[in-house]
Amino acid sequence: MSTELADIHDFIKAIEPFDQLPGASIASIVRNISICYVRAGEQLPPAGVQAPMLYFLRKGALAYFTEQDELLGKYGEGDICTVFCKPDENITVKVIPEEDTLLCAIAYDDLKKVINDFPNVLSFFMQTGAQRLKQQVLKINEEAIMASTLMNTSIEDFYHAPAVTIDQSASIKEAAAKMTELNFSCLVVVNGDVLAGIVTDKDLRRRCVAKGLDFNLPVSDIMTPNMEVIDINSSAHDALIKMTSQHIHHLPVMKSGELAGMITVTDLMNQEGLNAVNMSSTIGKAMSVEELVGISKMLPKLQIRMAKLGTTADHVGKTISAITCAFTVKLIKMAKQQYGPEPVPFAWLAAGSQARQEQFAHSDQDNALIISNDMRPEDDAWFKQLATFVSDGLAACGFIYCPGDVMATNDKWRQPKRVWQHYFDSWVNTPEPMALMHSSVFFDLNCVFGDADLLNEVQANMLEQTQRNTLFIAHLSGNALKLRPPLGFFRDFVLVSSGKNTKALDLKHNGIAPIVDLARIYALSEGITAVNTIERLKQASGTPSLSKTSAANLIDAYEFLGMLRAEHQARQLQDGIEPDNFLAPKEISRLEREHLKDAFKVIKTMQSNRQSTYG
Repeated sequence: MSTELADIHDFIKAIEPFDQLPGASIASIVRNISICYVRAGEQLPPAGVQAPMLYFLRKGALAYFTEQDELLGKYGEGDICTVFCKPDENITVKVIPEEDTLLCAIAYDDLKKVINDFPNVLSFFMQTGAQRLKQQVLKINEEAIMASTLMNTSIEDFYHAPAVTIDQSASIKEAAAKMTELNFSCLVVVNGDVLAGIVTDKDLRRRCVAKGLDFNLPVSDIMTPNMEVIDINSSAHDALIKMTSQHIHHLPVMKSGELAGMITVTDLMNQEGLNAVNMSSTIGKAMSVEELVGISKMLPKLQIRMAKLGTTADHVGKTISAITCAFTVKLIKMAKQQYGPEPVPFAWLAAGSQARQEQFAHSDQDNALIISNDMRPEDDAWFKQLATFVSDGLAACGFIYCPGDVMATNDKWRQPKRVWQHYFDSWVNTPEPMALMHSSVFFDLNCVFGDADLLNEVQANMLEQTQRNTLFIAHLSGNALKLRPPLGFFRDFVLVSSGKNTKALDLKHNGIAPIVDLARIYALSEGITAVNTIERLKQASGTPSLSKTSAANLIDAYEFLGMLRAEHQARQLQDGIEPDNFLAPKEISRLEREHLKDAFKVIKTMQSNRQSTYG
């Protein structure tokens, strides 16, 4: 074998998944290889080449675009261009060298003869990186659905029907009698054919008996209006998350817009033992911080269990975040019992991953307080006590203090609404470095307890400004691009080079965080109120900020990275190791490493798009 052929042999052998082929197959491929040289700006395939071909990049760089000139991705040295590999198929993308490029090419028919006995290798080359990533995410989600009982169980399988109703004009006494007769713990209150609210046995005790109300008053006086409902096509896991995050125990089930039945916490607890509903119920019954600390020790076990079941990272994040909210709400109620009622209305806010419903076990805490503008200077003493009690309680439960002091105990983040409004106005209109740092935290907020309107009004004003402030979006985009995926030009991983995490990848800061940052920018550009990353991407899909294809690719990349992170942390928790975000490539399979590269390439492509827009 000549020196040149030997070089090509070694070059191809090092490319995944060719490294899975025996030597004889590699040698056969090399014999059928031809060398192509294309200049920058010349569109592939090279002039005169009609047959379907697979291209290996030996030197140079390629970019591929949609027919509308939207950048889909880039190829670097060692990458494989599969765009022209499929026979009898219309090519809907353009591939253009960004610089003079040297390619190794092999005809599709010749390639297929060599690798036809290796179906996994063949299928790999018949898909783009985004398509491979999509297939892997679908496979993960399918395994998750098959494994988890709640996610694999439709509400329709075990909800109670029919839901019993009572007219809003009926008396409290009539409602109590009906519930006793039927042995039901709740009734749906209606106004004719319209749902008006829900009344539960707890409402009877707390809002009527405890307050000495006249039993002859209408039931509408003690019902909960604007009740939460869920569609019959939802899964039991969807119901679990909704009940846990909203702190409710009864959920009316709707079918085609009509009331079909009722699902309760008990139904879900009977379905699955250790879950968010069970934990939240236990948290609600705790009588002391010490009891909460004991309950918090179940969180790692829950994360391990969900990972073993194959639960998606999205569901893990929503479940853990809902439980963190339950701890927070209980601590706030304990504080109010100790210090008395609040002097003016307030909203306790979660920030960061908890607000986005993307939290994992024992993350650090990020929180703040928005207080009514009626607040007097002397009222701050009460709110400082509240903040200290809750933050100390969360820390005792394993949610460490925020290293950046983004907590309600910090005077700066415990302010009246007018001050918060000034903060946001300043951050948007004067996007200096500190403002951009605060934007990455406080533009992801969620009300955990209290008057949500205090936050809603500030956020509405903020979104109105960000949609028309292109300078702020440009600065925010530039700041977001500082975190880059750890993928070198030659498709090798860029690993941590020093410290205890040497030879590992930082999945959070170099993989997940860039997608979170991009989703935030799309949401602020389009006035989207959602803060959950996947929800932001879904709502931004098809807008001027984000194409549907790019949104789908980012969601797939985000879910795959989250799955790797969840499984990595579950292994650490099971081994008694404090969980982190540093994954050594050797921990995962060869195929997973290739999918990880595909995910990083999606991020790099979207960052390049953003940079070209605001560069």
